[in-house]
Amino acid sequence: NFLKRNNLLNVMKQISVVAIIAIGMTMVIITAGIDLSVGSLIAFSGVITALAIQSLGGDAPAMWLGAMAGILACGLAGLFTGSLVTLFGIPAFIATLGITFIAKGLAFIISDSAPVPVANETFGWLGRGRDILGLPNSVVLMLILFAIAHVTMTRTSIGRYIYAVGGNPEAARLSGVPVKWVLVFVYTLTGLLAGLGGVMEASLHITGDPKSGDLVELKVIAAVVVGGTSLAGGQGRILGTLIGAFIIAVINNGMNLTGVESHMQKVIYGAVILVAVLIDRIKVKIINI
Repeated sequence: NFLKRNNLLNVMKQISVVAIIAIGMTMVIITAGIDLSVGSLIAFSGVITALAIQSLGGDAPAMWLGAMAGILACGLAGLFTGSLVTLFGIPAFIATLGITFIAKGLAFIISDSAPVPVANETFGWLGRGRDILGLPNSVVLMLILFAIAHVTMTRTSIGRYIYAVGGNPEAARLSGVPVKWVLVFVYTLTGLLAGLGGVMEASLHITGDPKSGDLVELKVIAAVVVGGTSLAGGQGRILGTLIGAFIIAVINNGMNLTGVESHMQKVIYGAVILVAVLIDRIKVKIINI
């Protein structure tokens, strides 16, 4: 069953949201940061998108405007996180943990703790449609974004700045790298991608659900770490993250096909992260010997 075409496409579709958010998370971790808020931002974006579409009438322009509202709201949350980290020196772990609770709470408040349905079935185009070579539209979008991110990290100055900040922020600053602006950029981008992930989730279910996105940050971080990005910063590749995302997807699909219950799946995800980090630390120690 695993090698059947429909199952393989389903694996790619299931991982598309995680993989897209992992692009931003890769850049954040390369700068030696972390973002725990992405799961809550998915719910926040989905609810805002659904409510905006409802209030604007539910036609095609309303769907585009609603999606933009959800994405931009999460982008502002990412901008706020980046500002806390750079202007006030708050550790990224604490700043994003606070945003996690705020975004999740707001998602439940503005939705009255209930899913927000979208009446227009056309809204499912991004999450359910297959317009190019039979590939899910979400997978096509994922591949396009990874191609853009790969070029950005390997062929542009902002990509080199991100690596420099992660390697040695003080040396980067003395070399003329705008360290604070780079950090604000990566957190804002991660927020925007989390908002896009929320729109994709809402499109898949044609509903903005405040309960969506739970523990997605675990899968995102796992994909980045398994893909070879060092939590110490300064090392990592976008294509490695894509491979890591597919490894996580294959593990998840395999557990579902073999009937592994949900709580044990969490145990396995945690073990995967620990093993990946352990391998990274052993590699660092070997290099330093």
